[in-house]
Parts: sequence; structure tokens; C-alpha cells
Amino acid sequence: MEKGWLERMSSGDWYSFDHPELNDMRQRAQQALHQHNTLAPDVGDDIAPWLRSLLGRVGQDCRIERGFHCVYGGNIFLGDHVFMNVGCVILDQGRVTVGSHVMLGPSVHIYTVEHHPGASLRNAGMERAKPVTVEDDVWVGGSAIILGGVTIGRGAIVAAGSVVTRDVPPGARVMGNPARVR
Repeated sequence: MEKGWLERMSSGDWYSFDHPELNDMRQRAQQALHQHNTLAPDVGDDIAPWLRSLLGRVGQDCRIERGFHCVYGGNIFLGDHVFMNVGCVILDQGRVTVGSHVMLGPSVHIYTVEHHPGASLRNAGMERAKPVTVEDDVWVGGSAIILGGVTIGRGAIVAAGSVVTRDVPPGARVMGNPARVR
């Protein structure tokens, strides 16, 4: 039996992003993001209610600063005590799991999706997603980029501006483009 589009998307197979149900899911995410990103400064919510209900999981005491962007939301799973600074972007076509006591600096980007290398298939909207896992007690510095298929091990530190293209061992400190253990 042939896989459906959602099963292909979640299993890392090639799929087309131009599907009516995916379009609807992106629209719901945009509405939730608008509510979150336009909360008045005197509103004490750490995560707007629509966004909180959209995310796959939100642990205790999580905060997402305004200026956040994601594609679907439902593929984002946050542990306890997660802090995401201003301007974070998560392209969550694939599952993004963020452990507990994780800090993401300003403008950290997580990209689970890659577009097809062939121009005609790329132009037809073909893409695939690979999961990203950020384990407990990780700190990711500002403007770092984490690519799909990567696991950042417990207690690791990713320096600001790094591009993480492969797994980071637990407790390691990485920096650079591509990020390497230093």
C-alpha cells in the first residue's frame, strides 16, 4: 500500500508541501503565531493560548519570546523550563523535540526540511523532513542554525552563529560553520 502525504512527511520520505490539508495546517499556525507575537506587553502570558494549544507538547514553565515563527507547530515538543529568545524560527515539517532546561538564544533557527535537489521536483514543491532533538540542559547561542537529522546531546553548548550539520556529543562545546567540537 502506498503511503499517504502525511505519513511520507513524518517518515522522512519526499512529499509535496502543496496539499490542501497542509495549507490549512499552516494557516492555523499563522493565526496562532499572530496571536502570540502581538500580545500586549502588559499581558503576562509566556505563550499565547492558541500557540500553546497548537504545539505538540509544552512542559512546565516554558517561555517563547515574541517574534517566534514555526510552520505547523504540532511537530514541536518542549520539555520543562524551556526558554526561546526573540526571533527563533522552527521549520517543523519534521518532529522537533526540545528537552528540559534548554535555552535557545535570539534568532536560533531549526530547519527540519530540505527541498529536493532536482530543479523540476523542487519547483513542484517536493521536500522531505528529518527530526531534530535537543536533549536536556543544552544552551544554543544566538543566530545558530540546526539542520534536520541532528541530535544535540545533553549538556552541550552550541556557540552563537554556529551551523550544526551533524550530531553533537553530550557535554560538548561546538562552534563554527560547520560546527565542530572545540
